[in-house]
Amino acid sequence: MQQGTEASETEVTWEDQQNINKFGRLNNRLHELEDEIKVAKETIDNLEDASNELILTDEEVVRFQIGEVFAHVPKEEVETRIEEMKEVSSKNLEKLEEEKESIVAQMAELKKVLYGKFKDSINLEED
Repeated sequence: MQQGTEASETEVTWEDQQNINKFGRLNNRLHELEDEIKVAKETIDNLEDASNELILTDEEVVRFQIGEVFAHVPKEEVETRIEEMKEVSSKNLEKLEEEKESIVAQMAELKKVLYGKFKDSINLEED
């Protein structure tokens, strides 16, 4: 009777523990990236809205926020700055998306290894 219980218990080696820890770190980073991606998308949307509002204005000099201060800046310069800010934000979003894809792939590989060894003894899914 004892043989059945011993067969179902799998010994956790040092390497297994390292894989479990790595999966946990990757999972934490994935959640951080999802938050950062959300913020980056909101920033791009806000810049797009600002650009659209700028198109509608008749004024040649507009208020532009630099840090915590609003400055009166020529409309053309503001348009240029907003376009540059959108490009930087888009590149940042692209970089974050690539990192997320890489992490998802690494997590899938670790899931195969860990589920292959531990079967139903380990739960790597989100609740």
